[in-house]
Amino acid sequence: MADFYNTQTLDGFTMKLWRGERMCLIGFDVDNPPPDLVGFAIECRFPGSTDFKPLLNRIAFAYDKPAPDAVDGTRKFSSLQAPFQKFRWVHVPREVTQGTFVYRGRMMHMPSDGQLVAGTTIELPIDLDPTSYEGILDVGFTRGFTSSQAFVDRVPAGVDVSAYGKRLIPSKGKDGLDHPKTETAMYQWLGFEAVAMIFKVLDDVLQQPDATLDVFAYDFNEPDILARMEALGERLRIIIDDAGDHGAADSCETRAAQRLTASAGAGRVKRTHFNGLQHHKVLIARRNGQPWQVLCGSTNFSFRGCYVQNNNALLFQQPDVAQLFGQVFDAAFDAPEHFKADALAQQWHVIDTTIAGTTAGPRLHFCFSPHASSALSLDPLGDAIDQASDAVLFNIAFLNQITSGPLYRAISQLYQRPLFNYGVSDKASGMAVIKPDGTSAEVDFAYLAKYAPEPFRSEWSGGSGISVHNKFVVVDFNLPSAKVFTGSSNLSVSGEEKNGDHLILIEDQKIAVVYAIQALLIFDHLHFRSAMQQAFSTSGNHQAPPLLLRKPTAISGRPAWFEDYYVAGSQKANDRRLFAH
Repeated sequence: MADFYNTQTLDGFTMKLWRGERMCLIGFDVDNPPPDLVGFAIECRFPGSTDFKPLLNRIAFAYDKPAPDAVDGTRKFSSLQAPFQKFRWVHVPREVTQGTFVYRGRMMHMPSDGQLVAGTTIELPIDLDPTSYEGILDVGFTRGFTSSQAFVDRVPAGVDVSAYGKRLIPSKGKDGLDHPKTETAMYQWLGFEAVAMIFKVLDDVLQQPDATLDVFAYDFNEPDILARMEALGERLRIIIDDAGDHGAADSCETRAAQRLTASAGAGRVKRTHFNGLQHHKVLIARRNGQPWQVLCGSTNFSFRGCYVQNNNALLFQQPDVAQLFGQVFDAAFDAPEHFKADALAQQWHVIDTTIAGTTAGPRLHFCFSPHASSALSLDPLGDAIDQASDAVLFNIAFLNQITSGPLYRAISQLYQRPLFNYGVSDKASGMAVIKPDGTSAEVDFAYLAKYAPEPFRSEWSGGSGISVHNKFVVVDFNLPSAKVFTGSSNLSVSGEEKNGDHLILIEDQKIAVVYAIQALLIFDHLHFRSAMQQAFSTSGNHQAPPLLLRKPTAISGRPAWFEDYYVAGSQKANDRRLFAH
């Protein structure tokens, strides 16, 4: 067993655990499913506990009241009585503590008498340590689930969900610095580990008198982040984007620059847009002038970036990585107009964190833009997708705007290849779920809030603006050759040749699995809603299909729930095998 997965097969039943970032993916497979198989029950024993607790389902076989009333979005049905009719499930514990989690998976059967019977059972342990590589790299994600039942579950009883959401997030970005933050617990939940990492870096520097902070900022209207930077006084240097609306006199970026000029001094605050945008989102902490940790990724220092959008952040504490980002900041701070010609922007920088004789860390590659030619950064990405043998998963915020270049070509060809691929993009009118055949299904949360039955009607649409802001591609997560491309880059030809950005290639299966599970979590969340939206929009009177678990064919007269997963060559069959083996 590796430290990021565990698997067992018993009597034709396979169960596999995959470590995610503060979550676990459970995959199942059954060699020859019996006709009375009605799903899988999952139980978990948390570290320090002696008892297993069943994971809960939102739907069941039957209800004691009409389905539209019974299915209110709450996870209230034990999977021992309402098994999951999926071959994989992502469990996100409320808290991830140090120690071993033990998962118990059971095949659940329903004979002709309609009573559930437990079948083959497997128990597997796994460590969900929240830090990927201690002292080297930690990966964090924002929650990105304002339009979700998990968000609804946390809204105070009796409070209108949409009204609560609008109080939580300012409707206009330029109002962010004046927006009161009153719901501390909700902000912490939404920001999840990515935002916790941002504040950790800020607090680390504040608490150490010999520490200083260098910052690249793009969208910048989160008031608590700004307040901490102000508190640093002259220990701060910052570069803030001034392109487009960011350069307006009343923008939060301009106001933040003015406030930081007052606290840090005019010589420590710069505005630039390189040749297009200053698009980095980076914190570099130094001790006595030497960089010792750096946070980067796609998470903007803004309300939407931290608390609404799907984003990722990477915290490197490896000295060579910190030093590299320090050099990039110094070059950009001194002469951003000449950065494209700097040697830093003309090559990939490779850092191998593996300690001799061990497998202590991943092999890292960094590319900093703008470049003279986007081929430098994007050709390796296109080549990696072309060379994938098993799976490609992606979250690319502005994929619909990429109409040329290596990524466009590779993604276009990907749909014609017999590979497992799932993707999510975002567009102004809603979110696009990119399906395996290359078609997309748009998810309009405002539509669901207006027309859908419960539980979807109670969900907040998330306000105006995009919701999926990640920019990552995962290649062959299930193989030792796995790769992840991530960072702040929008992965477009224009952006790579004009914007100040970073693109990171990580060669490491443990990290690839983390990103793959995040891609699945987002995809499943949106794919389910796109299916519901299609069902509602094609039914003239917006009547919802019944939300029920399916009983065996001998009882229901309908095909078994698992039949589609055993169609040779189908995407569902590939899905079933990929995550359980």
